[in-house]
Amino acid sequence: MKALQVNSLSDDLSGVGINEVAVPEPGAGQVLIRVFSASLNFPDLLMTRGLYQMKPDMPFTLGGDCSGEVAAVGEGVSRIKVGDRVTGIGVGAFADYVVLPEATVDPMPAGLSNDEAAAFGAAYLTAYVALVERARIQAGETALIHGAAGGMGLAATDLARALGARVIATGIEDHKLAKVDELYTPSLLINSRDGFKDRVKEATGGAGADVIFDPVNGDVFDESVRCINFCGRILVVGFVGNRITSLPTNLTMIKCFSVVGVRAGEYGRRFPDRRRLVSQELKRFAEEKAIQPHVHASFDFDDWRSAFASMQQQDAVGKVVIRVNAE
Repeated sequence: MKALQVNSLSDDLSGVGINEVAVPEPGAGQVLIRVFSASLNFPDLLMTRGLYQMKPDMPFTLGGDCSGEVAAVGEGVSRIKVGDRVTGIGVGAFADYVVLPEATVDPMPAGLSNDEAAAFGAAYLTAYVALVERARIQAGETALIHGAAGGMGLAATDLARALGARVIATGIEDHKLAKVDELYTPSLLINSRDGFKDRVKEATGGAGADVIFDPVNGDVFDESVRCINFCGRILVVGFVGNRITSLPTNLTMIKCFSVVGVRAGEYGRRFPDRRRLVSQELKRFAEEKAIQPHVHASFDFDDWRSAFASMQQQDAVGKVVIRVNAE
């Protein structure tokens, strides 16, 4: 089978290529998926350079979220069966076949295309674990979503709106914010290049946001502390900004707010029953059209370099998808 693999680390993808490898076999508790589509994530790029926390032995296969059909199951697998159309979250999805733990494989929501299903898994799982499981967001509360044009931020914008929150979406490029507005019509859009706290406080009558979804950190986190409501929750989801920040803890006491870490994958591993419930809720939301994953662009497997270029150029709103196998 074909697999997009890192053969050597490089800054220009020169160490990446499509290799012929053996089809893997599922072990106990594992599922073999024939991949339809798989979405590209920023860690994929970092892994080609050796800059991500996960550093597999080379050669290794890239790719995380995917959609596909179950080709085989290992011993002990009971929830998923051969022939099921599924979504999966894991490592190695830029390949004709991928083996994933049953716990990270879920039935594909009806009504989603293969590309949309590939863009659905990790982004919406993270958004739900953050907003619902960790922040306990309530209908009518104000959610400030940073990086709203990115994969996670766009999913959080979509889901927060579906949960009945008043959504304020930020970004640093007007044309991307216009696309976010077209897709999900948040209550307010803010170009945060020159700051955002004053506009957030103005929009909330001086109170500030109840929940802040922050995949950026750094300067964005520092300013978020200045526009969080009393008893609000700041969700630390990622660190794509210019630095990892420090917090003067006296501010948490004065405004009685919480800083809440979100690591959705580990949350699911530690609480598998909760993860299944989250997946079921997200599937219901998708099938009821309450949420709608957005795919920025799809590329054929042999054109994988164009997919990486699209992400590197930071022109994407939502997910970039690679189509591995046509049905």
